[in-house]
Amino acid sequence: MFREMRRKRQLLPPEESVAILERMTNGTLALHGDDDYPYAVPVSYVYIDGRIYFHCAMKGHKVDAIMQNDKVSFCVVERDDIKPAEFTTYFRSVIIFGKAHILTDEAGKRAVLKLLADKYSHGEPGWEAEIDKDFNHLLIVEIDIEHMTGKESIELVREKKTTSPSGCTRIGSSISNG
Repeated sequence: MFREMRRKRQLLPPEESVAILERMTNGTLALHGDDDYPYAVPVSYVYIDGRIYFHCAMKGHKVDAIMQNDKVSFCVVERDDIKPAEFTTYFRSVIIFGKAHILTDEAGKRAVLKLLADKYSHGEPGWEAEIDKDFNHLLIVEIDIEHMTGKESIELVREKKTTSPSGCTRIGSSISNG
């Protein structure tokens, strides 16, 4: 159903892809938009147990698109280092495909909002009052992940291969502990 990645040497192990999703703070959600145009929009999110969650307004392009077609894609870029002298970019990213739906369970909605608050408020007080104030004016979208692919540039793959299992980096014929 989903394509295999063409450059398999650059495929990240699933646990590394999950770690990127857990660590990063924003991604781009791609939806089937109006008049058959794709609609891609950045969102702040939280990843939990094979699902992506984000909040949005009760009405708008995202909600309309999800109601029309629940199939979505979501991309998170962890690294994007431009290397002008090499005419390339050292990158690490994850792309997921899944189905999105609106959470209707109030307890589930509140639990996700707390997780979002934990991730983005960094312990600042007042998040509970903010959730209570906005609770009835926002939606929580859940994306059930059906397929996930993490990829990194070939240069990063090669860097890993020059590092021995002991954590030492091989430089030419010498070894560095850095």
